[in-house]
Amino acid sequence: MKNKLLYISMATLIMACSAPDKKAELEKLKKQKSEIESKISTIEEELAKTDTTNKEKATEVIAMALTPQIFKTYIEIQGRIDADENVSLSTEAPGTITSINVKVGDQVTKGQVLAETDARAMQQQIKDMQTNLDLAKQVLDRQKNLWDQKIGTEIQYLQAKTNKESLENKMGSLQEQVRMSKIISPINGTVDGVYIKVGQSVMPGLNAITVINFSNLKVKADVAESYASRVKAGNEVEVLFPDMNDSLNSKISYSSRAISNLTRTFGVEVNLDNTKEYHPNMVAKLRINDFQSPSPEIVVPVKYIQRGTTDNYVLVAQNGKAVKKVIKTNREYNGLIEVTSGLNAGDMLITAGYDALNDGDAITVKK
Repeated sequence: MKNKLLYISMATLIMACSAPDKKAELEKLKKQKSEIESKISTIEEELAKTDTTNKEKATEVIAMALTPQIFKTYIEIQGRIDADENVSLSTEAPGTITSINVKVGDQVTKGQVLAETDARAMQQQIKDMQTNLDLAKQVLDRQKNLWDQKIGTEIQYLQAKTNKESLENKMGSLQEQVRMSKIISPINGTVDGVYIKVGQSVMPGLNAITVINFSNLKVKADVAESYASRVKAGNEVEVLFPDMNDSLNSKISYSSRAISNLTRTFGVEVNLDNTKEYHPNMVAKLRINDFQSPSPEIVVPVKYIQRGTTDNYVLVAQNGKAVKKVIKTNREYNGLIEVTSGLNAGDMLITAGYDALNDGDAITVKK
């Protein structure tokens, strides 16, 4: 019984002595493991810096150098060609056309008679009136001579004078009626249309002949009220003529200050030169330069800008890495946007391959 108790006591003592040794050994092994893992990590980092095979993992990208430029924005509207001197002429009195003195394409001058209606009756009356007027003038001259010599009465002189003046007024009225029987050009220009024929009866207001001064053509357009502060006389404008497949660069010659109550627009005009054959009422498209930066600045395509949670940014190539650049922008037009801060001239903006990149990724720029 004593021996049994002795064996039990010895086993308990051995177990009590061996437990702390195993714990210490475990702690020692864990410490060694931590040290080994740290050394492995350090060696891997050193190898990553020196191992040339890692270069194969760099992402190939395309980049372009940023160059400051003048940033411009445009307003695009539709207009039409118009002539300030574009007149539709008609007779001022009813009658029958007796002669047409011009044809389409003829150059005419101000005051030129283009066509006439029948005025024979009035011309005969003028002849008769002229005979009576000549007699009245002779009677007046004789009465004046007699009156100057104190012969005759004053009433006889006044009657002769009144008769002569009355006949002159009637003559003037007949001559005006003859003038009204003629179609007269009020401007210098080109006959653009003849809509009457000899023998045709015409009435006042009926368009008979059109005359246009093609040397004074303009492009006119209406601009929305919201651009009133940005569109002024002197703004650069590109005028496109789709039907002629042509264009010209000019400046706005006139900008109205009045806003239409009906359309909430204001009118602008662009003068045209005579170097080409423009046609009134032809459609024209205007690209009006409504803003221009005062000096060159960084401008980038909008498609290369990435949206972060709080900021917009782009990626640039720098020392073999993709570097994130937070930027601030302003105006945008036609796929381009002003960059007010964050980029400098010469920065290499990554334009292809940026979608899969993160800040700090290794890259190679394709040449």
